[in-house]
Amino acid sequence: MQSFNFKKKYGQNFLIDENIVKKIVDFPIKNKSLVIEIGTGDGRLTKYLCSKFDRVIGYEIDEEVKDSLFDNLKEYDNYDIYFDDFLKRDVFKDLNNCDYDYLYVVANLPYYITTPILEKLIEMNLPFELIRVMVQKEVGDRFCAKVGTKNYGSLTVYLNYNFEVKKEFIVSRNSFFPKPNVDSVVVSFYKKDKLLVKNETVFYKLIRDSFTYKRKTLRNNLKSYDLGLIEKILKKYGYDLSIRAEQLPIEIFCEISNEISI
Repeated sequence: MQSFNFKKKYGQNFLIDENIVKKIVDFPIKNKSLVIEIGTGDGRLTKYLCSKFDRVIGYEIDEEVKDSLFDNLKEYDNYDIYFDDFLKRDVFKDLNNCDYDYLYVVANLPYYITTPILEKLIEMNLPFELIRVMVQKEVGDRFCAKVGTKNYGSLTVYLNYNFEVKKEFIVSRNSFFPKPNVDSVVVSFYKKDKLLVKNETVFYKLIRDSFTYKRKTLRNNLKSYDLGLIEKILKKYGYDLSIRAEQLPIEIFCEISNEISI
């Protein structure tokens, strides 16, 4: 490990605490299941996935980890590793080669690509049983933020519309090599029945626009919308256009979206 050339551009911090590795994979797994791991690194987590899942598909952008990765996986043959950028990969094509009934995702995500990866997983619209990711603690705080708090933003609304989000446990920075400057957190995303939204494209645009300038009011952020219609909905709940987006629960965003979609 010490001789490995860690690459800052890939946000490489390898998890070296085996107890944490086991804890990440400690959840009920259904029969005939496949798991996608994004960023296998040297395979310390991958080998535990191989021991628990019927099939593992791993993605790793750095080919220099090949020797260490395959050495860690030498006891297993139930995996496919693609040395490619997950964000550019045709994952549907990779999955077509596999026989499975249930689909999971497990990943230790670098901060700089956390949001794009989650967006891709959502846009794939696959019936994931569970998505479990490890991210920097401050990012996990945004995922699970409550209405009215400083961490509540467009990403919070976006993720909580699609999933039931649960913060599992904190992972100390001392569990990694090289040691990062911050602690991490493991967060789970469970499939859920979505709130009724007539047009998700309109809904997602409304969320982005509402949080464009976080300290500005809806009146300022949504100038291009029918403000009269929006204010009519807000007044039903005791709000007006002077409110900021961070103070609105997801249900009200859904209602506004549905009204402007008519």
